[in-house]
Amino acid sequence: MVVIQLPTPPGASPLAAPPLAAPPLAAPSLGATPPGPSLGDADRSGTGVLAIALGPAMVRFTGRLEGDMADPTGIDRVVQGRRLSVATRPWSWLTQVHGSTVAVIDTPGGGAGMAGDGAVSATPGVALAVLTADCAPVAFASPEGVVGVAHAGWRGLVAGVIEETVAAMRALGARSVSAALGPCIHAECYAFGPADLDAVAARYGSGVRSETSDGQPALDIPAAVRQALHQVGADLEADADVCTACSTEHWSWRARHDEARQATVIWRP
Repeated sequence: MVVIQLPTPPGASPLAAPPLAAPPLAAPSLGATPPGPSLGDADRSGTGVLAIALGPAMVRFTGRLEGDMADPTGIDRVVQGRRLSVATRPWSWLTQVHGSTVAVIDTPGGGAGMAGDGAVSATPGVALAVLTADCAPVAFASPEGVVGVAHAGWRGLVAGVIEETVAAMRALGARSVSAALGPCIHAECYAFGPADLDAVAARYGSGVRSETSDGQPALDIPAAVRQALHQVGADLEADADVCTACSTEHWSWRARHDEARQATVIWRP
């Protein structure tokens, strides 16, 4: 895994990094699922898009600096230009529904706009993307050249979107699967209802239970992602370790009701 910090585009003014919020109370140990290597320091620097080499693939995590990546119509030329500045190829993006449907993409730009929360491909040049504001974006790659991406909110996690995405990759020939977790909301900012928290804990264990910075029951989305990956035998190679609610460099629906979205995109060169 290689981390590449790209320079700020000409004329862009990097946003100041926010002060770090008070850390959440420690969640119970997940045993064999420790956090992956943190990419947080690089991502918080505000000097450009974070790029990661994940196996044979490239992964890019965007933020406010690169602009809103959401385009429900698929025809907004301004957004298309932003996307091409991040990955210079057609994007296969999803109309996300907080479920576990996974699309298999075999041509560049194929399946763009289809309903689902995961996508996989074994075709070179295909760029798979998800858009997020607080949900967890997870990119996947295998040495066999199969790549994938998942949009994992709490409903999608309970529905099994991580497991379904890895299973779809294996159906295309992937053996070992590595993953990278992008910016998402963290427990200190994610107060959560008891019934919904019970539903996530029933699937992934008590390690997903935490508390907000002011002591309310909270869901630890990164812990749930780590456990889902562990259960399906995938390795978390990198974690951006950025809370979208705390960071002024990212969009957050929960903290600020932002309607804009950052992107996570993965492709094989």
